[in-house]
Amino acid sequence: MHINDISEQSLRRRRGEKWTQYPADVLPAWVADMDYRVADPIREALNERIAAGDLGYPVSPARSGLRELFCERVAARFGWAISAQQVVVINDVVQGLYLALQTFSEPGDGVIIQTPIYPPFLKAAKQTGRRAVVCPLQAGRSAFEIDFDQFEQAIDASTRVIALCNPHNPCGRAFSREELERIAEIAVRHDLVIVSDEIHADLVLDDTAHIPIASLSDAVAQRTLTLMSASKAFNIAGLCMAFAHFGSAELQARFERIPGHSRGGTNTLSVAAVTAAWREAQDWQDEVLQTLRNNRARVAAFVAAHWPDVRHFPPQATYLAWLDMRQLKLPTAPQAFLLEHARVALSDGKAFGPEGEGFVRLNFATSPDILEQILLRMQTALDVYAGK
Repeated sequence: MHINDISEQSLRRRRGEKWTQYPADVLPAWVADMDYRVADPIREALNERIAAGDLGYPVSPARSGLRELFCERVAARFGWAISAQQVVVINDVVQGLYLALQTFSEPGDGVIIQTPIYPPFLKAAKQTGRRAVVCPLQAGRSAFEIDFDQFEQAIDASTRVIALCNPHNPCGRAFSREELERIAEIAVRHDLVIVSDEIHADLVLDDTAHIPIASLSDAVAQRTLTLMSASKAFNIAGLCMAFAHFGSAELQARFERIPGHSRGGTNTLSVAAVTAAWREAQDWQDEVLQTLRNNRARVAAFVAAHWPDVRHFPPQATYLAWLDMRQLKLPTAPQAFLLEHARVALSDGKAFGPEGEGFVRLNFATSPDILEQILLRMQTALDVYAGK
């Protein structure tokens, strides 16, 4: 079955958060789940486990081959050669972010965060008692960019961590080698730990490869914790599994002082799904990537044709469009306005930090037909408001 052979009716039978959060007349394009059917090899692996009643305790990560499979994956995809002994299997990337802040900093220490940012970055700093050192990305000519002068000036004696999101959510940046090298140089010079959320690494849409920041050099790797997962790229976020790579034994030893059961564990179905994804489902993901490129182009063309006052940089990675609607002067926040008048649910930009106020994040990982419905509903509501 083609990945776009999905209907609104079939999607509304799903019981996950995306399709149950809002009333049935609302089209959801908010939380970062894809609407596509899970790859056949993954479904078959899950069905096989269920049919066999094989839902007991899974084998340990050391015996499952998961760490070795992760190493094979990043070597093949990103040219990044690492050892399984440097990898710890955890429940999810957000968990890894929280544990890293608690491990590599103390309450009151500064954590550099590039806003607008995936909300758990800001929540993690606040809820662990760390100090968010906010370094907003700046709108350039064709993409959001890092203000490196501001970035370095924000560092003080109690700054301990750079919390990096690459590819960036919600701005869609896949940071270049030059940008990553400048971040790394600052980290080395100021003796900062880099905690790099690279969950969207397999969703680079431009004709470039993702660059793990830890792959730049041994000196950078020595101070870097990299967090990755199959969840976003293979649409299995609800099964909960992620991988933490430590570039030095010292970082890993500090992290592993957290008792193993406090870090969570794997489950039988997640082991089956991730193994099938990385061993057998690349054709499915290649098809998804092409659909996402087409949908990205459709969003960009639609915005340019119908909303000249909306600023939008087509994302280099992810399936998320970050739309600046401040110039529309809507009577309420854009997310609330479009939910009420277009019956479309987007993510409210304010949740991504103060710099996101007046923005919305649109998830375009759906079929072209459903995406067109979303865009047309938005256009109708905005045209009515503008008196067109």
